[in-house]
Amino acid sequence: MAAYDKADLERRMAGAVESLKHDLTGLRTGRASTTLLDPVTVEVYGSHMPITQVATVSAPEPRLLSVQVWDKSNVGPVDKAIRSAGLGLNPIVDGQTLRLPIPDLTEERRKELAKLANQYAEKARIAARNVRRDGMDSLKTDEKKGVFGEDERKRHETDVQKLTDATIADIDAAAAAKEKEILGK
Repeated sequence: MAAYDKADLERRMAGAVESLKHDLTGLRTGRASTTLLDPVTVEVYGSHMPITQVATVSAPEPRLLSVQVWDKSNVGPVDKAIRSAGLGLNPIVDGQTLRLPIPDLTEERRKELAKLANQYAEKARIAARNVRRDGMDSLKTDEKKGVFGEDERKRHETDVQKLTDATIADIDAAAAAKEKEILGK
């Protein structure tokens, strides 16, 4: 049985790109995005729950988030959770609805967010390179086991390298787009 599995390598590299894209959606860019509140957990009914399990989050305007709390008794805990999440948001309570105006980003904060986006991208690049290394190792193992010869191993190594290059190009493109969005250029 061959250890080299091209489909598995493709799946793992695509996973690195998807993970990066998910991380980048959580970065605040001055525009309202419902994913902004994904990391917020609310302490209700004696346990911590994601905000999406106690309220409906929507973005009715480009610079406003609306959080419709389902149970009136949870309005206070939701308000407290959003304020203490470190997102720089100050909810305005209006009955069972919390309105969250998205403040403008300062230039300093924009630069911090751009740096963070680049850190996320570097983590994704490292993940892609680790997948490449695993693929190359399994190719060498397969060659030693006699699964295929040197020529075929080299051909597969070229495929793995092309896949890695394409994945890193996707990562760079996603990071550049997010940086452009953050810096407003």
